[in-house]
Amino acid sequence: MTDKINPIQPTDDDARALIRWLLAEARFGALAVRHPETGAPYVSRSATVALDGAPHLLISTLSLHTKALMADPQCSMLLGEPGNKGDPLTHPRMTVMGCAELADKAALKEAWLAAIPKAKLYYDFTDFQMWRITPETIHLNGGFGKAFELTPDDLKG
Repeated sequence: MTDKINPIQPTDDDARALIRWLLAEARFGALAVRHPETGAPYVSRSATVALDGAPHLLISTLSLHTKALMADPQCSMLLGEPGNKGDPLTHPRMTVMGCAELADKAALKEAWLAAIPKAKLYYDFTDFQMWRITPETIHLNGGFGKAFELTPDDLKG
């Protein structure tokens, strides 16, 4: 009989700092939703900005991922891009799992455009909505052998 090894390490201040940094630095991520017609997993790349300690998305109602969120707001988002060197699987990344809800697009305009200035071209299009993913669980892969499961409270700093 073999003992199962739990790869999840105890949460520490370094893990907390890393998820805060990954969230703050992200300008896009992989958004996972359920396809609104089939329920199958569906992933798309979406722009994101951390506002109020949560990922926010500016997405068009014409897109499939927006239709999916309208049908079922449960989603997840993978944040963190590999660097220019080394094995991409050794670079830190995190998955934020939670529930998406509409946010106040007008109130967040200045903060969004400060982070993504090119969005000025389409920010005011009427089909674009602002969504907030309220984190419920955060999985952090800080690199090889550095797995953590964190809570929304760990994002506060």
